[in-house]
Amino acid sequence: MILWLWLCWGFPTSAGQPDSELMARYLEEQLLADYSIVEQVARRVPRQAKFLQRLETRPRMSEFNVRSTIISRYAFTTVSCTMVNSGSEAREAVFEMQIPAAAFISNFTMSIGNKTYYGEVTGKEKRNSSDDKTRNKKPPSPTDGRENGYETFKASVFIPRKMQARFILHYEELLQRRLGKYEYTVSIRPQQLVGRLRVEVNILENSGIVSLEVPPLRNSRQKGNGKAEGDVSPPPSTVVGHTKTLAKVTFNPSVVEQTRIARNGILGDFIIRYDVNRELSVGDVQILNGYFVHYFAPTDLPPLPKNVVFVLDSSASMVGTKLKQTKEALFTILQDLRPEDHFNIIGFSNRIKVWQQDRLVPVTPNNIRDAKKYIHNMSPTGGTNINGALQTGAKLLNDYIAQNDIDARSVSLIIFLTDGRPTVGETQSSKILSNTKDAIRDKFCLFTIGIGNDVDHKLLERMALENCGMTRHFQEEEDAASHLKGFYDEIGTPLLSDIRVDYPEDDVEQVTQNFFPNYFNGSEIIIAGKLINRTSDKLHVEVTASNSKKYILLKTDVAIDLPSRNDIRGVPGLEDGKGDKNYIERAWSYLTIKELLNSRLKSDDSQEKDHLMEKAKSMALAYNFVTPFTVLKMREAGLHSEPPQEEFIRPSTDGIGEKLQSLQGHKAPPGTGEKYPCARKKSVCIADGDPHFVIDFPSSKFSVCFNIDGEPGDILRLVSDHKESGVTVNGQLIGAPAPPNGHKKHRTYFSTITILNNKPERSYLEITPRRIILDDGERLVLSCGRSAIVRSRSLEVSISANSNVTVTIRDTISFVILIHRYKKPAPYQRNHLGFYISNSKGLSSDSHGLLGQFLNHEVRLLQESLNTSHQQVGQDETEALKPNPTNTLKVKGRLVPVVWKQRRIYNGQQEVECWFAKNNADKLIDGSYKDYLASHPFDTGNSFGTINSL
Repeated sequence: MILWLWLCWGFPTSAGQPDSELMARYLEEQLLADYSIVEQVARRVPRQAKFLQRLETRPRMSEFNVRSTIISRYAFTTVSCTMVNSGSEAREAVFEMQIPAAAFISNFTMSIGNKTYYGEVTGKEKRNSSDDKTRNKKPPSPTDGRENGYETFKASVFIPRKMQARFILHYEELLQRRLGKYEYTVSIRPQQLVGRLRVEVNILENSGIVSLEVPPLRNSRQKGNGKAEGDVSPPPSTVVGHTKTLAKVTFNPSVVEQTRIARNGILGDFIIRYDVNRELSVGDVQILNGYFVHYFAPTDLPPLPKNVVFVLDSSASMVGTKLKQTKEALFTILQDLRPEDHFNIIGFSNRIKVWQQDRLVPVTPNNIRDAKKYIHNMSPTGGTNINGALQTGAKLLNDYIAQNDIDARSVSLIIFLTDGRPTVGETQSSKILSNTKDAIRDKFCLFTIGIGNDVDHKLLERMALENCGMTRHFQEEEDAASHLKGFYDEIGTPLLSDIRVDYPEDDVEQVTQNFFPNYFNGSEIIIAGKLINRTSDKLHVEVTASNSKKYILLKTDVAIDLPSRNDIRGVPGLEDGKGDKNYIERAWSYLTIKELLNSRLKSDDSQEKDHLMEKAKSMALAYNFVTPFTVLKMREAGLHSEPPQEEFIRPSTDGIGEKLQSLQGHKAPPGTGEKYPCARKKSVCIADGDPHFVIDFPSSKFSVCFNIDGEPGDILRLVSDHKESGVTVNGQLIGAPAPPNGHKKHRTYFSTITILNNKPERSYLEITPRRIILDDGERLVLSCGRSAIVRSRSLEVSISANSNVTVTIRDTISFVILIHRYKKPAPYQRNHLGFYISNSKGLSSDSHGLLGQFLNHEVRLLQESLNTSHQQVGQDETEALKPNPTNTLKVKGRLVPVVWKQRRIYNGQQEVECWFAKNNADKLIDGSYKDYLASHPFDTGNSFGTINSL
């Protein structure tokens, strides 16, 4: 026996529902205890409740249960529903479930009495005329199957008298990040009160869960749903609990609570929003059983300037609410434009009106005021010339880009809004698509918005897909103004452009899209693929992008653990075969199928379309996904088959952290190959450790060292050349207890290094053991735990993860900052930094500071005899002088007594032999060490007693 299921477009009209709380209380008090059919038939019920039951002509829903597991943004959802026919004749039962349009159904099972039917995904055959006649018996609703990004799954069966039917639906989806949050939504619309109603959502994110929230039920189709205006509390009976990486949310309303929300059983959408911990880096790369998924969503980046043209439908069909809400949204959007943005507005009907001819205007108070007046005066009239409006907008933006010296990294885009189909000018969709693509020529992106039921959704979707944009569709009766503003918020803050993510060709295959024109604030870039070399112990990842005035290169090596460590089978909660599901592999298949569907939609070549369809169909069959090219057929199971059991995935806290691999990148190879990361022509200057200052004089073939016993919080000026090269380096001290039996009262280390530069533009770097802040008019935050390269006009910052940071200024000045971090520090140890001058060519001869004063000066070593006569020591005699405790240095005419010592630098990994000057380098340095104290990290004073600020 074969039964057919179909995706039904929209909602049928609800059957009658007793509008009485008596029925609700009866169900809760009498039916919750046991829903066995036999007992229900025999049980005596109150007379009034029995009368209400007779009014109910359809089977009663005794249970509606949703269980979902979200593992690293990939959601497995299981919906189970039990319906009871307690009548004296067979009745039709309709199981209906709204699911996200982006989700794929992966399984469906149902049992009717003692018979069980299971779903089988098969390839969809070409329709013939008889199929069309059969399909047309149930006409689609006006929404053509899409309602706010959802589609309706529907199964209809007849339940014999005094029996029950159980339906179990499985679907999967990869959550998309919008406005800084992932949103998981479950539609709870059983269309009658339910004895047992429960939603349980388990979330596992090894990156760490943040900002978890459960807003009130959302039901835009029903008014008076019991939610107070402005209420932001979770729905009644909701319980939320979470740890750092695990969360569990349950919604379990009683029948009485359901009645108070909606007596017709249409409760609305149960929503969970959350985000994960992230930082600017290559992102979160996860690997499991030969597959990987890569999530990239950097934060703390300055926005890129925009060149935007708004193309707005003002045809007669926009009259009333649609145009009013469009105007309200545009007023708010104009107010959110940034001073560096440029914009223009085009209104179109059968005529096309451009607000500012042949140009885009900067964002100024006067321009915003005039733009609002123009929008306010728009009136609905005439037809809809979609082709002409888009051609005008594209020409306007192309001419502006070509004729103006715009910022090379600015982002250009068109935002197009309409409520209808083309009625004026070119009306053939294929021609409009071709003309639009030819006009845009991959130079900018097109974002489309459709309002109402008459819009050509497929045309808008394909226009956006072919021109690197996105599309949204809103119903007229909804709050379109807030939806429009929300969509603009998604694309209104571009942070990166021309993002490319690369992996070694010999290590990966079948990688999904890895080039993206733009990255918008609050969104996320996702790439997935297969590993070729399963024996390799690491995967190299590189991300290149442009950010405002900077070019960014991020790279790291992600460790690949042994397959056994990645296997999640056997983990509690993954029983009944679900443990075989590699969530990363399914995320890869999900993304691949989506890309094949989009590629087919964009293609005009029939042969290519057939090839893409076959590829998508083959993969959908392999992973049991219902797609536009596959269909779910129901087949009867064997005679002795067991009733279907609900299957779901639930993360367990027992060992799950070891089973799932969420790798934030591992230590990259050291960034320097030399023993000293320093130039050998001039003096080499080092400040590291407690802190130990070491100056190596190459021509004299010896080193001089000294300590500075500063106080915690002191800021030492290490390099001061502000007037000439524009460079200043300051280091702030942090305190720690002295080690046992030590002669010091405390230790000090460098906790922060601040590098200031004012040529050709003002900028600064603030480096700590954990992060780097680069500010050259635009603030950028990077992690020291990630390898990265950031280049701007005169500055380059290269990070070797957890090892060192190299700062190069104008290619003539280089500093290396070593990062010292302890996994288990002793009480006298602190995470700290070391500072090395590796190239001082660009620093002037007047450089000063504790280290800078030695860059261009030589120091002579003298031997002091018993009769105090001074004798200059030659270079070849240095070795013989080491044991003599009375050696002396001559520095700028000053005599400095020194002793021979060994100093450990590079966190104790290297020994340096040097002549040590005591007493805070007394007489070795100009003045006293207190003369080198800066008043704050941005103090650029380059002479004693002088304070300047960058």
